[in-house]
Amino acid sequence: MLKAGIFLDVENLVRCGGWGIRYRMVKEFVQSQGCIVLRANAYMAIDEEREERDADYRRKKHDYRLAVRRAGFHLVLKKVQRYQAADGEVVMKANADLDLAVDALLQTENLDYVLLGTGDGDFIRLVLALQSTGKRVDLLSFSNTSSELRRTVDFHFSGYLVPGLLPSKEGTRLRGQLHAVNEEKGYGFLTVRTGMSVDDLRDDVFLHINDFQGPGGRPVDNNTFALLKTRETILEFELVTQPDGKARAVKAAEFVEPLGQER
Repeated sequence: MLKAGIFLDVENLVRCGGWGIRYRMVKEFVQSQGCIVLRANAYMAIDEEREERDADYRRKKHDYRLAVRRAGFHLVLKKVQRYQAADGEVVMKANADLDLAVDALLQTENLDYVLLGTGDGDFIRLVLALQSTGKRVDLLSFSNTSSELRRTVDFHFSGYLVPGLLPSKEGTRLRGQLHAVNEEKGYGFLTVRTGMSVDDLRDDVFLHINDFQGPGGRPVDNNTFALLKTRETILEFELVTQPDGKARAVKAAEFVEPLGQER
């Protein structure tokens, strides 16, 4: 089995749509790539000043960190620093990018596989450095992912599409993306992830424009429908099996990211 390391830029993941991420599922996800996880680091900000004066906030943060540790992650905490900008505004920073990059370079010497959890393009040079030593480097991210970072890694997994990675209130609805569209006739085919490994995909799910609802449940025109593929929009839908045995998506709509909660 491949020996793997996980390095999660937690603040980036949570800020960009991964609020509620199930950390145990991240490890299961890596194991599904044929790996045994030897290193699992989660890089998080800690606001000691606020925790000192807000007991409820401190308790919530403490419980959250304990939950991540129970999932088998080593926590690397970066203190929040406050600076006063020229206009008098107080700016808070807690950038753990350097810590993550240095740890990844030092701790993966004897590993084969690295999962990087972030959408930050600042990590492109780290990815290239790891790949130059023969390691496979995959990316897990949600929204606002650097397009160059996606192109640089060996494989990019959208966290929205990995089964079980995020909590779901509607267990019957699936998520996928259009990979082919006939704009003139108003239909396309969806790619849907059926499991956690690279090859756990199906691309035969039919979607007709009449089964897609735009904002507010309104119908859309053919051009808007085709743009769903161009923009790589994530769709939610229900899957039905037609009399001929083929799969069809119904009650489809754009996936709306759940509102994050203060952690």
